Amino acid sequence: MFEALKSSLKLGDLRKKILFTLAMFVVFRIGAHIPVPGINHTAIEQLIKGGGSLLGFFDVISGGAFKRFSIFAMSITPYINASIIMQLLTVVIPKLEQLSKEGEEGRKKITQYIRYGTVVLGFIQSLGMAFTLRAAGALENPSFGSYMIIAITLTAGTAFLMWLGEQITEKGIGNGISLIIFAGIVAGIPGGLYNIYEAVRVGTVNPLSVVLLVIVAALVIAAVVAVNEGQRRIPVQYAKRVVGRRVYGGQSTHIPLKVNQAGVIPIIFASSILMFPTTIANFFPNNAFSKWINSVFAWGSVSHSIMYALLIIFFTYFYTAITFNPMDVADNMKKYGGFIPGLRPGRPTAEYLDKILTRITLSGAVFLALIAILPAIILGATKIPNIYFGGTSLLIVVGVALETMKQIESHLLMRHYQGFMK
Repeated sequence: MFEALKSSLKLGDLRKKILFTLAMFVVFRIGAHIPVPGINHTAIEQLIKGGGSLLGFFDVISGGAFKRFSIFAMSITPYINASIIMQLLTVVIPKLEQLSKEGEEGRKKITQYIRYGTVVLGFIQSLGMAFTLRAAGALENPSFGSYMIIAITLTAGTAFLMWLGEQITEKGIGNGISLIIFAGIVAGIPGGLYNIYEAVRVGTVNPLSVVLLVIVAALVIAAVVAVNEGQRRIPVQYAKRVVGRRVYGGQSTHIPLKVNQAGVIPIIFASSILMFPTTIANFFPNNAFSKWINSVFAWGSVSHSIMYALLIIFFTYFYTAITFNPMDVADNMKKYGGFIPGLRPGRPTAEYLDKILTRITLSGAVFLALIAILPAIILGATKIPNIYFGGTSLLIVVGVALETMKQIESHLLMRHYQGFMK
């Protein structure tokens, strides 16, 4: 691994990408410590402690920026929500679907719509936060001007993070948005470990519970790697073709259908969606219906866990359907003389691929859902506080790390260097 890392730093363009990504992480961490003016930070900390795991998880995703109520307190959540809405609209609105198929220009237009949606959703969510802070007594001067300062500052912070993520994707290594979430979670791990150490030291947590937590974490990491790398290989045979004096085809290959085709996207999407109702409810903090919404969507509750699992399964199928089209794959195979042994090219091949993909996606979706609700189960078994950085965060961290490593791997292999994975 160290040899591969050394080799990656020898390559000029790859070294620039890695250093650029690290520099953007530094910018992100600096911004996470720039506070929004007019906020009582002691009241914010009390709000997080009393708000259950939802606010705690939100703080983990933002890398501690929410606890400090910095300019990045909302993290990249509005951008993720805007992306979800746009992908759903692309399926149901023919004009957007046509735009998505128009190549680079169409994708640029859709990206522009997502940016506008991010600003609108960010402004709404930041206003919801402002009303929550007023109810918690965290505003030093509750007035219309204070609400506008908070809303504009937080929206600008989210817009800047969106730009930062796009810059990482374009000029750095890996997916910028995923890496920003990754950096936020990793930055919070030392603090979480220190909290567990303090809980053991004062005697509120049994050391055996911590040992159990470590064992479960190791098993989760191993399971995440196994599922992310797991695939069903569909054999494909290409018929021989004679073009002039040359003979083409005749070789055997395979189509790799991944067990977890969607990666960590369903987890991120589901988390963002479940945060939205509580944001709207915070506009009316003393309303009975708002209190009911907050209790139903309380992080770690039975109702929340069920909705969380169902949303993850839905988004796993939804994202897989967007990224892999069996009919297109079957048509491309037929065009180049490829076929699956025992099946006719065309529609029968597409139906077979769809059947296999549906089955393996179900196992991947159920696995993601179990990992997501794992923190609630561990909390009940070990009584370790602040365990919301558990299964979901591990899944995101491991998934993003694997995807980024694969990109570095491809750069190394293209230049005949030995990669990380042997």
